Amino acid sequence: MQMQNMNQNGNQMATNMPMKQSMSNNHGGHELFDAHEVISGIICMLDQYLIYDQHIKDPELKTILQRQSAFVTQTYNTIVESFKTGQDPTIPTQQYEMTQNNDVIYGLKPGQPKKPMTSLNEISDQGISGFMLGQAKSMSSMLAMAALEMTNPVLRRVIADSVPNFIELSYEIFLYQNKHGYYQVPQLMQQDMNQMLTSYTQSNPQQPGSMTN
Repeated sequence: MQMQNMNQNGNQMATNMPMKQSMSNNHGGHELFDAHEVISGIICMLDQYLIYDQHIKDPELKTILQRQSAFVTQTYNTIVESFKTGQDPTIPTQQYEMTQNNDVIYGLKPGQPKKPMTSLNEISDQGISGFMLGQAKSMSSMLAMAALEMTNPVLRRVIADSVPNFIELSYEIFLYQNKHGYYQVPQLMQQDMNQMLTSYTQSNPQQPGSMTN
């Protein structure tokens, strides 16, 4: 009887103890949902870029779209491989390098008021570049939030390392739009800007053990 109780207790302990899973199965439930959101979001972005490609008139914007699409496709493959295997991907996360310079044109110029299109004939490079910017910025936020929910260390690193790349994609599109007057950047008056810039000063770091109760 005593031996039978010991066996029963041992079986119960084994049932209650968490089992260490293989890396390919090392995913939490919330992580799986967020990973699906990220992967689905990237698919949507690539599908939309494919649609935009046939409507773009400016060769410069078409080149940007095709370069970004190729890069995002590789990012997609890297994330999917890490998601399925839990191991380091065959091709690690790459670094996107934009071709635009960093010169921003400040100030507002008068233009025609904007309104929704009423026909596909009205589609323009201004509108398409705006769609691209919205998707790249949305993916930046989605990736950042998803990385905080990852339990698999490899997938967490791959997704987190992709955040700066999508920020760079967004910035490249912004610079293109700004250069062509599609995205104007207002500024404060010089006096107000100086006031804001001088509102803070640096702090001396606290040395360990120097803080008093």
